[in-house]
Amino acid sequence: MRNVKEDMLLANNHISVDCVVIGFDGERLKALLIKRVGEEEGEVFHDMKLPGSLIYRDEDLDEAASRVLAELTGLKNVHLMQFKAFGSKNRTKDPKDVHWLERAMKLKVESIVTIAYLALVKIDRALNRDLNDCQACWVALSDIKALAFDHNLIIREAIAYIRQYAEFNPSVLFDLLPRKFTAAQLRALYELVYGRQFDVRNFHKKISMMEYVVPLEEKQQGVAHRAARYYRFDKKIYNKIRR
Repeated sequence: MRNVKEDMLLANNHISVDCVVIGFDGERLKALLIKRVGEEEGEVFHDMKLPGSLIYRDEDLDEAASRVLAELTGLKNVHLMQFKAFGSKNRTKDPKDVHWLERAMKLKVESIVTIAYLALVKIDRALNRDLNDCQACWVALSDIKALAFDHNLIIREAIAYIRQYAEFNPSVLFDLLPRKFTAAQLRALYELVYGRQFDVRNFHKKISMMEYVVPLEEKQQGVAHRAARYYRFDKKIYNKIRR
């Protein structure tokens, strides 16, 4: 992690990056958040925020996003894509947020434009390995309360972006699924992303029309209900069809 004091002259106090990392646990969509502790008017407060920070003058935006995500969550080699800029004058209207950031960065903060990045990941043990050490955790979207700055808005915009992006590139949704998945898991994911229910029978027909969703000769093991068949996403078939 870079030493803020040493790089003080390089810090740009008007531009930041924020990373929206979305994961799926088979039942719910979750966002990766950072625990924040601060003090305002003599009282300690605890809340949460997106992994984000100010950028340095000697790095470009993509470098800054990767650095910030690694420093704050331990996640590396995650594909981040820039999806929107947020520059409302109301981003820093809450004095609590401004004071916290000024104390953390040891510099004067005024208006801040943030460049938001999005990553879709599979939630697994390897991904979670360093989260506790970094005070980062997964929170279901439905359980997220008021976050710092305008981070609730950024997450809502990220979900809207995923929905629009998946319309012309549905393969992006399979980044959220394990290597092998059930039809129920895929349907649950679609329902969460699109915010509506899908009829089970019609959704199975939909799957059968997706040549790149390949059924496996393998079913669930040790489940109380009828064992469901597993499927996998075939990137080669998908790319061939897309051409």
